Amino acid sequence: MGMVDGKVAIVTGATSGIGTRTVEALIEEGARVVFTGRRSEKGEAIGRRLGADALFVRADATSEADWVRVVETTMTRFGRVDCLFNNAGGPAPTGSITSISVEGFDDAMALLVRSAMLGMKHAAPVMMAQSSGSIINNASVAAHLAGYSSSMIYGAAKAAVLHLTRCAAMELGEHNVRANSVSPGAIATGILAKALGLEARAADAQADSMKAAFAKAQPIPRAGLPDDIAQCVVWLASDRASFVNGIDIVVDGGMIGGRMYTPHQESLKQMKAALGI
Repeated sequence: MGMVDGKVAIVTGATSGIGTRTVEALIEEGARVVFTGRRSEKGEAIGRRLGADALFVRADATSEADWVRVVETTMTRFGRVDCLFNNAGGPAPTGSITSISVEGFDDAMALLVRSAMLGMKHAAPVMMAQSSGSIINNASVAAHLAGYSSSMIYGAAKAAVLHLTRCAAMELGEHNVRANSVSPGAIATGILAKALGLEARAADAQADSMKAAFAKAQPIPRAGLPDDIAQCVVWLASDRASFVNGIDIVVDGGMIGGRMYTPHQESLKQMKAALGI
């Protein structure tokens, strides 16, 4: 018996990386999934591979009209919505606060914050009517500490996602609908390569090369994987997490826990040598 047997989920930004793996994991644990993205060819290929329990809907997560269509399609096909994973995202403008364009800022806020707001706005009424449901928003370690993203705007947007999630949780919890977030650390996907300027398809192809680069970013000596986030999302979607509401789960191998032990010990040795101890 799977953790989410019989449940129906919506997953956005699901044509690569964390989104794709989460769709797979939900289906493996017994759910049926409507998943979205803007790349039709990739989405349809994933849908064919996963079979009747997966339905791809081409949609822009920043568009309210598309959200209405996604929820209506889910209700027509499966009759309910038990889980929403607001995963759609992407890079934000890099560089100094003195040089960021207003257009780039607005686009990033739309993709990273408005998309999550719209998903909650349109899925929550269905869940409230059911008196059950789980919303999970994808945040980031960059929401917790400055300097953990190539973009300060990305960090600010993800911090907004954290607080929006908490605020929504206080309302929706009264209707037995939970809202939580997940903050990934250094996960081997194409998002960093996209932020640095690679085209989406080429960036996704570089995901495996990120593993070596990320292996020393945290105490756990490996890169984070999309499955690390997917398993957390599946748990939050399940009834095993039925008393978990309004919290953020950091999945980062200890990255933001503090100073790493070995480099810290090395710095102490250097300090002792400088002091002649």
